[in-house]
Amino acid sequence: MTIRGIRLLGDPVLRTASDPVASFDDELRALVADLEDTVREPGRAGVAAPQIGVGLRVFAYHVDGVVSHLVNPVLSELSGAQDDEEGCLSIPGLAFPTPRAMRCVATGQDVQGEPRRIEGTGMLARALQHETDHLNGTLYIDTLRGDTRRQALRALRSGRAS
Repeated sequence: MTIRGIRLLGDPVLRTASDPVASFDDELRALVADLEDTVREPGRAGVAAPQIGVGLRVFAYHVDGVVSHLVNPVLSELSGAQDDEEGCLSIPGLAFPTPRAMRCVATGQDVQGEPRRIEGTGMLARALQHETDHLNGTLYIDTLRGDTRRQALRALRSGRAS
């Protein structure tokens, strides 16, 4: 069991689009195992490879007692709206109401390269969107608008993120 350290805001890997996974090999299996071990820590809903310093399109999630992963995810069929509090392991100590689709479908592959389709609503949909954003070099604070965005930026400038 390997729990990897989380990269924090300011690390360039968090702002860089990840490369597609091309080799479904032992190295990928080890990465997915590390991601799944890391996301099992209490209070974690998802961990993307860039958050542990790896620039590949893969993430693990832990929602409603289910721990799994997705390689090379593509989101589609986004519908509805939710605006719940969202935080990020890479920006500890802060959480803000973040608009997300209430439902989405994520397609990609599993660790063996087999096709996988995940339909998510509520928290699972939020996690799928949040982690896919990480793979594109986007953080949840980038999606905030208006007063919420101003509050988040003030908090970051004042050092309230811990």
